Amino acid sequence: MKNKIEAIRKEQGILQEEFAKAMGVSRQTISSLENGRYNPSIGLAHKIAKFFGMTIEEVFVFEEE
Repeated sequence: MKNKIEAIRKEQGILQEEFAKAMGVSRQTISSLENGRYNPSIGLAHKIAKFFGMTIEEVFVFEEE
């Protein structure tokens, strides 16, 4: 699953460390999310989308296999 977290975060001027703290996860988790190495739980995905004032579908790109 791809996502737009890094682009949205940078557009809003938020550092990885700040975003990680707001999400209650490590900076490494945010880095892994942004690089596509980690897929979040539905709860974390919802929290991320809500933080940005967006829907999950606006932040995450679901690709059918």
